[in-house]
Amino acid sequence: MKALKQINVLFMAQAAMIAAIYVVVTLLISPFAYGEVQVRLSEALTILPVFTPAAIPGVFLGCLISNILGGCILPDIIFGSLATLIGAIFTWMLRNNSKFLAPLPPIIANTLIVPFVLKYGYMVPLPIPFMMLTVGIGEVISCGVLGLILHTALNRYKNVIFKTAV
Repeated sequence: MKALKQINVLFMAQAAMIAAIYVVVTLLISPFAYGEVQVRLSEALTILPVFTPAAIPGVFLGCLISNILGGCILPDIIFGSLATLIGAIFTWMLRNNSKFLAPLPPIIANTLIVPFVLKYGYMVPLPIPFMMLTVGIGEVISCGVLGLILHTALNRYKNVIFKTAV
């Protein structure tokens, strides 16, 4: 029973730290983190489900809180955060495959979902395919490039930083 409590505390602590880092990074670079052309550097954290399942609620809650504090409208708060959650879940599912596959789920989820939020929630007058391109490029930079750099940096220390949380 004591070991189970320690695991739950570890899981919650990891999730909370990931969420907090996501929020801080997003709000620090807020001019670039929102809008039809966005590079949300905090999306690099979507690589973390490769290391710990606690990153799934961590990045989801971080995105949710960032969207609320960033003044997003309700559809963006809901669907933008769900895009990050979907990406995190599928990254976790791909954790044993090539590290180069891990960034694909959040890139795809956000590229497919966020442009519709921009078009129908914010009434951005740009065509959806163009916004898919702009959001997709931002996600490739954040999740693909920065996420893989983060993966490489953390992979050496994964047994120290990310002790088993479940």
